[in-house]
Amino acid sequence: MKPLQLDKVVLSVDGAALFEPLSFSVLPGTVTSLLGPSGSGKSSLLAYLCGILPPAITASGAIRIGDENLGRLPTEKRRLGLLFQDPLLFPHLDVAGNLLFGLSRGGSRAERRRRVDEALASVGLGGFADRDPATLSGGQQARVALLRVLLAEPRALLLDEPFSSLDDDNRERVRKLVFDEAHRRELPTLLVTHDEQDVVAAGGAVINLSGPNADKKE
Repeated sequence: MKPLQLDKVVLSVDGAALFEPLSFSVLPGTVTSLLGPSGSGKSSLLAYLCGILPPAITASGAIRIGDENLGRLPTEKRRLGLLFQDPLLFPHLDVAGNLLFGLSRGGSRAERRRRVDEALASVGLGGFADRDPATLSGGQQARVALLRVLLAEPRALLLDEPFSSLDDDNRERVRKLVFDEAHRRELPTLLVTHDEQDVVAAGGAVINLSGPNADKKE
């Protein structure tokens, strides 16, 4: 895997910059935490990386995976995995259908189903393939959402407060699973959070967006 790199990235609304130019790298297998108050541009930064920034927000600066300029690619070609606070599972599909949607193309139907079953078993959800997502607990839904992202074989993970809606036990369990998978798969990971425990568990660099005087610390 290659690092995720930002070079002099600025987001602006009506010509006013939300933060000072950001330049940093997220190395493979590490998690960088992005902190800041509401409106500081954290989630918008993830949207810019994915190519889904709302028209009201303008952006400048380069974003790269290794030497490849993501800004020149459409969203679907960037291969960035994005997890939100809500799992956003498709209610009209069963668990297997949700995972097959994320699974990279290729292979026979039987092979694709085998990969789905193995993925579910790897996170303690063996036998859940035919379940309706509405029957799953919050922690189970979060695990399915993670698997859907990972089966798409992303080159980096972008996490927009994915643990904040979970209770304490599930938050710790799912957070460990996400970070363990990021480390194991050597995915550069950028985490938006308000939770100090997330930052401690991430164990990587911390970037504070607090307006035009954003600062970075290790």
